Amino acid sequence: MPISVLLVDDEPLVRAGLRAVLEAQSDIEVVGEAADGAAVIPLVRRLRPDVVAMDVRMPLLDGIEATRAVLRTVDNPPKIIVITTFENDEYVYEALRAGADGFLLKRSRPVEIVNAVRLVAEGESLLFPAAVRALAAEYGTSTARATMQRAALTEREAAVLRLMARGMSNAEIAAQLVVGTETVKTHVSSVLAKLGARDRTQAVIAAYESGFVAPA
Repeated sequence: MPISVLLVDDEPLVRAGLRAVLEAQSDIEVVGEAADGAAVIPLVRRLRPDVVAMDVRMPLLDGIEATRAVLRTVDNPPKIIVITTFENDEYVYEALRAGADGFLLKRSRPVEIVNAVRLVAEGESLLFPAAVRALAAEYGTSTARATMQRAALTEREAAVLRLMARGMSNAEIAAQLVVGTETVKTHVSSVLAKLGARDRTQAVIAAYESGFVAPA
C-alpha cells in the first residue's frame, strides 16, 4: 500500500508543487487537499491519510491549532509534517511541541520532501536545523528537567536518545552503536515510555528542553 498524504496549505501553487513531487513516487499517493487547517479534521476522518503535510501559517486555523485538534480528537491520528518558509519560525517550534512529527521548509529539494514523508510514515524523526534546536534549548523548563531526571534512562538509552536528537534513523543508530536494528527499536520504545513521549520528535524536544542535549 502506498503512503497516503493529505496536503494542507492556503497557497494553491504550493499544494500543486508538493502534489507533483510526491505523486512522481510509486510508493506515495496524495489523497486530498485543503486550503486551511479548519478543514483538516473532517478530511482526516474521511480519507485516513498516513501523513498530513500542513502549512504552519493559515488564515482561519493555523497549523499549530490544527495539529492539536487532530491529535486530540482523531483516533489513531496520522503523522504530521508542518511546512514553513523560515526555519527559525517560533510557530514551527510550537507546532512540534503540539505534537507534529517534524517540519519541512517550502524551499526543500524534491528528494528532501519525499524522504521526509517516508521517514515520518515509518515512525522516524526529522533532523531539526540548528535554529530550531536553539529554540528548544531556549524553551527549557524545570518541568522538562524534572521529567528527564525521573526517567532514569540507562546508559544505553541515554546514548540512543542523544543520537535520536542528532536526527539519526534506527539503522544509523544501530551502525553507530554496533547493535541490531531491533535492539535499537527496543531502546527507542523504552525511552519514549519513560519520558511519556508520543513519538521520537517529542522525546527529542524533551532532550533539548531539559538540557540533556545541548544544541550544536
